[in-house]
Amino acid sequence: MKDGSLPVFDQDEEVMASLLSNVGVKRNLAKALVYLANVNESVSRNIELGAGLRQPEVSIAMREMRERGWIEEWEQKKEGKGRPLKCYRLSTQLCDIIDSLDDLRKRDAQQDEETIAMLRSLSRTVGIDK
Repeated sequence: MKDGSLPVFDQDEEVMASLLSNVGVKRNLAKALVYLANVNESVSRNIELGAGLRQPEVSIAMREMRERGWIEEWEQKKEGKGRPLKCYRLSTQLCDIIDSLDDLRKRDAQQDEETIAMLRSLSRTVGIDK
C-alpha cells in the first residue's frame, strides 16, 4: 500500500484482489478484504477511498464479510452531531481466509468430477453415447 495520510491500493494489492476474484471472490469483496488485511482497522469511508469503491459497494462487501465471520464491526461516535462511524477489522487472518477458499474450491472441483462421471455413466446406459 502506498503510505500517506490514507493508505491506498498499489499494484500489489490490485493483483491480490484480482487473484481473489479469479478464485470466485466477488471483485468488490476482494478489494475490501485486501484493504482490511493491510490496515489494522478502518472506517467505511477510508475503505471507499483506499480501495477505490463506492459506499454501497463497501456496505455490501462488509455485510458479506460479516456473514462469513471474517470481520469485527463496531460504531465509533463522531465529535458533535451526526451518525456514528462504522469501524471494521479482520477477525480472521487472511491466510486462514485463503485456506477456506482453497477448501471450498477443492470441494467444488470434486463435486464437478462426480457429476461428470455420473453424466458419462448415464449417457452410456441411456444409449446416447454410441
